[in-house]
Amino acid sequence: MNARTAIAIALAIASTTFANVAYLREHDAAASLPLLSMRRPLHSLQLLLSNRSWLLGFAMETSGFALYAAALALASLSLVQSIGAGGIGVLAYVSARARGRQLRRRQLSGVSLSIVGLLALAVSLAKSSGEGRQGSTVAVVVWLGATAMLALLALAIGRRTRTLAIAEGVAGGLFFSIGDISTKLATQGGTRFAFVVTLIIGYSLGTSLLQLGYQRGGALTVAGLATLLTNAVPIAAGTIVLREPVPSGAFGGLRILAFAAVTAGAILLATPDRQAARQAGEPDGILGPACEGSEAGG
Repeated sequence: MNARTAIAIALAIASTTFANVAYLREHDAAASLPLLSMRRPLHSLQLLLSNRSWLLGFAMETSGFALYAAALALASLSLVQSIGAGGIGVLAYVSARARGRQLRRRQLSGVSLSIVGLLALAVSLAKSSGEGRQGSTVAVVVWLGATAMLALLALAIGRRTRTLAIAEGVAGGLFFSIGDISTKLATQGGTRFAFVVTLIIGYSLGTSLLQLGYQRGGALTVAGLATLLTNAVPIAAGTIVLREPVPSGAFGGLRILAFAAVTAGAILLATPDRQAARQAGEPDGILGPACEGSEAGG
């Protein structure tokens, strides 16, 4: 491992720690506010900016992004994202400690599977931490467009099935992935600096959707799903679109198993134990009180 890669890993670890602690602070602040709505963006923005706790969380998230961008300038997208994806463990630990309770069995299983998968993914990247080629700009644009369409589809399904907390976490993570991929492209310089436009759009929509999701579900469910997708999708993009090196043999098989474990963890996080939640007298993380109002469609 060269010095650039070592520095990138350290920056990525610091970045994901800042970001996931920020998610928890933003969740608690947004959940205490009047109902936010995409139909009233200026009013919703005013509510958020007038809350000091949310502002502190957003400042921490912004600091995490700055560290993330610095890491991307030194190492491949896949390597940095594999480190960042471990933030689900940080989120789970901080969330449980902040509330003075243990994770429910289903959530613990989901987090454990995700962490195992992400560790396996990091091992699989040990033989392929190179930058790779820049890939086709057309292919990148198609990938970003397809990701945005998938996010909109998730929101449509969430409205129909009354699972908006999950849908907003998923869509927020997908839009964040657009921002993350665009950040890597912008750091390549030249004409690709134009991807700063999709960077701004992706992060703006991702942040907005997470705040809406925070009012309807738990931090671990909403931000946990967003974190997994924010990292898994760019890792796939790094391999498929940016042509970053793919490990062969056992390392290649390990990467497949890693993605399977992360996917299974996401499913478990998306379907928390409702019975345990009812016994605790808390929202189950999927449908919160805000879903019952006329603004539930966001």
